[in-house]
Amino acid sequence: MTAQEIFDILKIRFGDALIEEKLSAAGGSASVGYAMQVWINIAPDKAKEISFFLRDDSAMQFDYLSCLSGVDYNNGTLGIVYHLSSMVHKHKIVLKTFCTKENPHVQSVSDVWGTANWHEREVFDLFGIVIDGHPDLRRILLPDDWEGNPLRKDYKVQEFYHGMKVPY
Repeated sequence: MTAQEIFDILKIRFGDALIEEKLSAAGGSASVGYAMQVWINIAPDKAKEISFFLRDDSAMQFDYLSCLSGVDYNNGTLGIVYHLSSMVHKHKIVLKTFCTKENPHVQSVSDVWGTANWHEREVFDLFGIVIDGHPDLRRILLPDDWEGNPLRKDYKVQEFYHGMKVPY
């Protein structure tokens, strides 16, 4: 299935929850693949519903979340990027969802793909994106009392932590 076919099915089903798309690589269209950088931007409050559909629909069967990453776009916008694959149909797609630094909320997809659990905790810890509906949303890499989110572009490294100088 091509990225355009996947997008068309999602657009019929979810309408305005699909905000933007880039369905072909620079230099021409291609089949779905990560190297082509094709992606679909989805509404952050529909991430779970769309993900369940992508996993459970017999034509889609996106049964594998290979990567979930946080991004700070350095313009007041944060995002999460999901790389999905179907082991059955051998197609792939990338989903993106965006939120603002002032309201950093995105729905959890850990009920859809178990592997999202730790990745979502990393995104929360390092970017400060609140993953709504996550079963255990707490820091995973940094101490509970650490100040700030180190992968945000505007992060200021604290000079001391519990009296110890923080190296950088």
